[in-house]
Amino acid sequence: MSDVVTEVKSNIGLITLNRPKTLNALSLSMVRDLTACLLAWRDNPQVLAVAVRGSHKEGVFGHFCAGGDIRFFHQAALAGDPSLEDFFTEEYTLNHLVHTYPKPYMAFMDGIVMGGGMGLSQGAAFRLVTERTQMAMPETHIGLFPDVGGGYFLSRLAGSCGEFLGLTGQVLSGEEAVAVGLADGHAASHRLPALWEGLGQQSWRDGAAALQWLRAQVDTQAPAAPAWLHADMHRIFALPSMVQMLDALGEMASVPHPQAPWAHATLDVLRQRSALMLCVVLHQIRLARGMGLSDDLRMERNMVRHCFHGRPIADCETVEGIRARVVDKDKQPRWKPARVEDVNAEEVASFFVPPWPDHAHPLRGLR
Repeated sequence: MSDVVTEVKSNIGLITLNRPKTLNALSLSMVRDLTACLLAWRDNPQVLAVAVRGSHKEGVFGHFCAGGDIRFFHQAALAGDPSLEDFFTEEYTLNHLVHTYPKPYMAFMDGIVMGGGMGLSQGAAFRLVTERTQMAMPETHIGLFPDVGGGYFLSRLAGSCGEFLGLTGQVLSGEEAVAVGLADGHAASHRLPALWEGLGQQSWRDGAAALQWLRAQVDTQAPAAPAWLHADMHRIFALPSMVQMLDALGEMASVPHPQAPWAHATLDVLRQRSALMLCVVLHQIRLARGMGLSDDLRMERNMVRHCFHGRPIADCETVEGIRARVVDKDKQPRWKPARVEDVNAEEVASFFVPPWPDHAHPLRGLR
């Protein structure tokens, strides 16, 4: 069976990500199938709206999408496989299509929703989560940055929430996702099959009616803010540099303070990440705050090119991060440099220098 299963029922286009052994991690062929399907349905007047879900080993739902296929990234980078370039160009084009889709697009974000899964869902007209949702942009774990439009949607969150989530890779529950603005509604996971079937069984006058129906079936009230969403987090993650953030966290962790345990845990997380990529991500989110979606995606395409080609492959932070977490699984990445204090500002700036002239940029057509 295909890794992307599509059907139209009651004028609703239904998409199921069907690569459960990899938690629906996106391959290049999946990106191409999703793009072709959405383009066909966009131009088909018989399709009024679209819904997307994931599957797991025992059936549908359970997980949405764990991200891009990072094993492929590792293998392709080491082999010099040009399809790695195609993957990011086409994935970011798909992300743009989701954000700008002219028909209601509804994402059933059950289970794991990370990285590329966020790229398939954050542009949705309605983002539905459950008690099983585990949402994150965890790219700093592997020496990458929150891409797939991450700069755009993280930078739009209140206060310094985007910096905190992008730098730490903090995993959010479904309720936390609603609380911070990364989801629109919450439903118990056992209700998802009936909601999905309901979309495909009724007669809709237009896509807006289907969207309104789904919204009315679930809880859209904002829950209480999570414990980590406090004034000290906003203050520290608004500081100008990573060095200042780490110093402030260290100071808070070392004195009697209500947030000392949080500061200690957060400092420990950040010290495990690539020092270089932390500085890159901080700059990315702050630049993206002043950008539209298309410009952000073009910037991220520049950045990911630099991730894999800016250094010799033996010194690539992303290749090393994937090796340590997924390939060898020793969880001992050898970051270069090892400390934020030793990061070269010129190298950080180089991630944001376009490797192509404007007329040749692979995402020049995005508007």
